Amino acid sequence: MALIQLSQLTFHYPGSYDNVFTGAEARFDTRWKLGLTGRNGRGKTTLLRLLQGQLSPTGGQIVTPPGMHCGYFPCPVPHPDRTLSAVAAELCGAEDWQIARELGRMGLPPEQLDQRFDTLSPGEQTRALLALLFLQPGGYPLIDEPTNHLDAEGRARLGAYLRGARGGFLLVSHDRALLDACCDHMLAIERTGLRVRQGNFSAWWQEVQDRDAREAAENERLGREIGRLQAAAGRTARWSDKLEKTKFDTRNSGLRPDRGYVGHKSAKMMKRAKVIEARREQAIADKTALFKDREIAEALRLQPLTHPKDRLLEASDLCVDYGGGPLFAPVRFALHGGDRLALTGPNGCGKSSILRLAAGAPVPHTGQLVLASGLTLSVVPQSAAGLRGTVQRYAEDCAVDLTRLLTILRKFGLERVQFEKPVESWSEGQRKKLLLARSLCQSAHLYLWDEPLNYIDLYARMQVEQLILESRPTLLFVEHDRAFCQAVSTGTVALQPPCAGGGETVY
Repeated sequence: MALIQLSQLTFHYPGSYDNVFTGAEARFDTRWKLGLTGRNGRGKTTLLRLLQGQLSPTGGQIVTPPGMHCGYFPCPVPHPDRTLSAVAAELCGAEDWQIARELGRMGLPPEQLDQRFDTLSPGEQTRALLALLFLQPGGYPLIDEPTNHLDAEGRARLGAYLRGARGGFLLVSHDRALLDACCDHMLAIERTGLRVRQGNFSAWWQEVQDRDAREAAENERLGREIGRLQAAAGRTARWSDKLEKTKFDTRNSGLRPDRGYVGHKSAKMMKRAKVIEARREQAIADKTALFKDREIAEALRLQPLTHPKDRLLEASDLCVDYGGGPLFAPVRFALHGGDRLALTGPNGCGKSSILRLAAGAPVPHTGQLVLASGLTLSVVPQSAAGLRGTVQRYAEDCAVDLTRLLTILRKFGLERVQFEKPVESWSEGQRKKLLLARSLCQSAHLYLWDEPLNYIDLYARMQVEQLILESRPTLLFVEHDRAFCQAVSTGTVALQPPCAGGGETVY
């Protein structure tokens, strides 16, 4: 058994006034296929960098097995202009036949070994780097958000690859299907610390729901108990006071009250009142201790606009061509009010190009994409890399209400202290939440979202799912999260290769 142990781990970034970890404790086996989950900004990537040695703990320690080093994805490629074979030899030093075998398990054919690395698609680069990560001798793979450039087929292949991988790994992902497919343990960064649980994502999620339900029932019971004890303590105290006053009563039937007896009885009742009060205070303390790790995912609100026309967008023999040939076969589809169409297809097939064209960008194409007149759009781009400055300045630039924007971000799980920091210092998931929150502040006829869930934690994904089902906006989107698409889409537009005939619309 090769264990990694975190003992009283504390860490904060230089110049920061809040800790990422405070006295964190955890122990896990390097042979486990371990999934790491937690809300955005909780320190998942920071934990990987601490394990890798790129960062040093502020306090406590990390104990790893002797001689073990951690490999990391995504890793920088020193010479991306070289062939994949040369890059592989540089990164892992394995034999050619081993490299070809591992790449084949990731669905990359042997002929791509002779292709320049920088000419591979982002999805192909992701699969290649993951395969090379597992070829590093003696390395413990740390995998950080591998799905962000993978289509649905690539994610399914990755799940199968990781499930069959020799040895363990630590995987950061918010893709529920992937975590279910390949993990046998879960490590959660909760509000009060780290928690390790056996089982895949669904088993962990069921345990979280069961815990919250138990605590809710206990909270209700303690509330009733506190009320009962408070009433009992009040009654007993009043009885004691009333009895105490009888010591000084006038004679009754010629007899003087026995003040010693009355005082003893009064003191006994007051002691009983104090015991009841102590029980009430203990119940209050027990009640306060509940819900320490419960994640609050408040309901979101969206106010889409209604257009006088039913058909808001129509594509007729649409095909995008940047000069190197059409990206997909001509496609026909229509988007009506209340429809939520998912654009599907492999990486690089032109899904984002259709969204950009619908948003008014100059995308070279044939055929037609016609939008209803007077249409108000709200767009969430795929990348949040260009965000800079303060959240207040961003609200001004986008002409959205700052209070509403901050309220949505708070509901997405961002702490208030985060709003004082520059946006470029936020995590990838927090910046993507900012793009989503801005779109939710906008009332529009049509929402165009390009991979809105990239880097977004699972609680926020469920919030967005519920929002869409309740608000029923008209939505054209690209997303590879299978659970999300199944939950919210009313139809799909499947883009086919140019030689395969027209694209298919499925309702």
